[in-house]
Amino acid sequence: MRCPSCGYKEDKVVDSRATAEESAVRRRRECLKCGKRFTTYEYVEEVSLLVIKKDGRRETWDRKKVLAGIIRACEKRPVSVEKMEDVVTQVEHSIQKKSDREVLASRIGELVMERLKLIDDVAYVRFASVYRQFKDVGQFLVELKDILGKDKKKK
Repeated sequence: MRCPSCGYKEDKVVDSRATAEESAVRRRRECLKCGKRFTTYEYVEEVSLLVIKKDGRRETWDRKKVLAGIIRACEKRPVSVEKMEDVVTQVEHSIQKKSDREVLASRIGELVMERLKLIDDVAYVRFASVYRQFKDVGQFLVELKDILGKDKKKK
């Protein structure tokens, strides 16, 4: 493992624990040269999963791509990177449990939205607005009314 700061190849593991879904091991490491700490994740290598896009193309599953969308939705929100990683892990785990080797991109989007809705309403609306490609403010307001209605029921 190379240090992301200085590139040195030797480090020590400071902390190691399973993620919430227990499908990965999260390790905190410290570079033996510069002392910088960084996090790595260890996953079981699964059979490659193909994502079927709207236009019928197939791409290999890329957790980094899903995480990037979640990070954009959670920008300037009080959501930790660890929670965002957990969302991706939960989605990946759910897909692997229920599908063979192919999954619709729309299913991935729905799974992400379900989890974001539980974590942060603003991040959920941001993700949904891009994912569902809201064409006008009306569509956006319908989604907000749904969230506001659920908040009133909680109180």
